[in-house]
Amino acid sequence: MTAAEFARRIRNREKAIGYWALLDAPVAVERLARLGYDYIALDAQHGLFGYSGMLNNLLAIDAGGASVGLVRVESNDAAPIGRALDAGAGGVIVPLIDTAEDAAAAVAATRYPPHGIRSYGPMRSMLRVGPKPAEADAATLVLAMIETRRGLENVEAICATPGLDGIYLGPSDLRLAVGGATSTDPAVDEVFDAAVLRVRKAAEAAGIAAGIHTPAGEVAARRLAEGFTFATVASDLVHLDQAAAAHLDAARGGAA
Repeated sequence: MTAAEFARRIRNREKAIGYWALLDAPVAVERLARLGYDYIALDAQHGLFGYSGMLNNLLAIDAGGASVGLVRVESNDAAPIGRALDAGAGGVIVPLIDTAEDAAAAVAATRYPPHGIRSYGPMRSMLRVGPKPAEADAATLVLAMIETRRGLENVEAICATPGLDGIYLGPSDLRLAVGGATSTDPAVDEVFDAAVLRVRKAAEAAGIAAGIHTPAGEVAARRLAEGFTFATVASDLVHLDQAAAAHLDAARGGAA
């Protein structure tokens, strides 16, 4: 799937399933990108790689051939957003969006003049989405993370931001934002569920895509059935830990 095709799908609010990568492991990411996920999201905010890791893992996603590479950038700033896009990302997930003004700044950073402020220098990305600026703009997704109390309070205005392609709900931070003692605290389930519904409904009313991070495929399926446009499954680091721990438990249980 090309970046342009994926962008059209998300803007049309067609269902999509992705996977989250934290590790600087291009060979593993290439294998993930052959499995059939619609996108692989590289976490440049909390992930364990720098610029060269981001670039090499985007190359690995392209080599896999089945998925589009997205990057969760480290901040809502034109420099890291531009670097991710120039490296070949099909779109960016921008964290800590609190207001419509924040969302507008993120949109501007992904668009070339006269529609934005993205600096022109697509040394690699031109191989995938251009090099004409209008073609690049059309093929590039910008997704705003809703994960703070202010972001939740302003979610309707954020979703109405011109040029924003969608929102991405960060459940761990949002649960903390609504009063959770931990990122999985069940004591705030009711208020958290209400917040999730509000975010999804705001995106639906604005006619943009709504995405969410999930801990497992079964949860992703449930969120898609509820009306989310796209859902990301867990992460490579989480699954590595879970698989290794399960095999260790099995081995200990079977030891003489």
